[in-house]
Amino acid sequence: MRNTARWAATLGLTATAVCGPLTGAALAEPAAASGLYAPSALVLTLGHGESAATVTPERAVTLTCAPTSSGTHPAAAPACAELRSAGGDFDALGAGSGALCTREYNPVVVTVDGVWRGQRVSYERTFANECVKSSYGTLFAF
Repeated sequence: MRNTARWAATLGLTATAVCGPLTGAALAEPAAASGLYAPSALVLTLGHGESAATVTPERAVTLTCAPTSSGTHPAAAPACAELRSAGGDFDALGAGSGALCTREYNPVVVTVDGVWRGQRVSYERTFANECVKSSYGTLFAF
């Protein structure tokens, strides 16, 4: 049941983030004049535990990076900038950050679902603790 609720919430937030900006698309200008862009809208969730399959999300935020940075993410513009500089590679974030964290094991699971530059993405990562998660930059700091 937990997994069903997680997916229902994720799909609902993804649909809102992706389709919300498109509600006026039928009345928009022709493609050449409107400056079409590949959509980039993500839903990020966070929970404590070993795996997203066994964890109920404690927080969820939306992040839209095209055409402008927006969403419920507390630092949307810097998060989008980090993701752009990493080429959309979530694993490349935080590489070489040099953060000093304790070896405490209190796992934190982060998931990302949505669309990045027109391509469907689904990502899950388990960090050893909050400090390690935060060392991966602004994207996961929510």
